[in-house]
Amino acid sequence: MANHTWAVLWDVDGTLVDTAELHFQAWCALARELSKPFTRADFAGTFGWRNPEIIPLLFGTHHGLDEVHRLGDRKEDLYRAEAMKGVGLLPGVLAMLAGLADAGGKQAVGSSAPRKNLDLILDMTRTARFFGGVVSMEDVSRGKPDPMVFLMAAEKLGVSPARCVVMEDAPVGVQAAKAGGMKAVGITFVGHHPAEKLHGAGADLVVHSLEHVGVGTIRALLGIAP
Repeated sequence: MANHTWAVLWDVDGTLVDTAELHFQAWCALARELSKPFTRADFAGTFGWRNPEIIPLLFGTHHGLDEVHRLGDRKEDLYRAEAMKGVGLLPGVLAMLAGLADAGGKQAVGSSAPRKNLDLILDMTRTARFFGGVVSMEDVSRGKPDPMVFLMAAEKLGVSPARCVVMEDAPVGVQAAKAGGMKAVGITFVGHHPAEKLHGAGADLVVHSLEHVGVGTIRALLGIAP
C-alpha cells in the first residue's frame, strides 16, 4: 500500500443521508407483522448494527437463520419502498465529497446496510462516482464495533488504515474505526447520539455537520501537510 495515499471511509445512514426515520418506520411495520413491540429506544440502541444481530435481540432467538434472513429482507423491502420516494444528502456532504476528490483523497463506503440499500442511496443521491469501493452487510461476518467493514474498505482502496479517516454518526462505528487503527470524525446532525457518546467512543473530532469540516481538517487529522 502506497504511503502517499490517503482516504475517507463513509458510513451512510446518518452520515451521508438521514434515512433514520425511514428505517424506524420499517422496523415498526415489521414488528406489527410479528405482533411484537418496537420502540424508539430499541431503534437507538441497535442503530448501526447488522440485521442478523438486531432481529434475534429484539424479536427472539427462536428464529432460525433462514427466518432471520427472511425477516431482514422484509424489513429492507419496507425501507426501500419509502426511500424511493426521495432521499437527500446531509448538509456539507456534497461539498466534502467533491473537495476530497479534487484534493486526491480516495473514498469508500463502509456500512452495516444491505448492498441493495447502498446502491439505491448512491444512485438517488448521484454520488456513486465518488467511491472507489463499497463494503456492505453481505461482505462482512462481523458487524461494528468490529473493524472488519472499514478494514475491508481500506483494502479495496489500497490505503493503509493509518491513512484513513472514518465519517460516522454512531459510537459503534467510531469504535470500529479506532479498533482498525483509523481516525474518526463523529457527526451529531441526526441527533441519535450526543457528542459526549461519540467522544467517549474515541472520536478524534466531533462536529454537528460536515459544513464545519474541510479537506484541510481531514489532512490535519492524518498529519498530512496542506
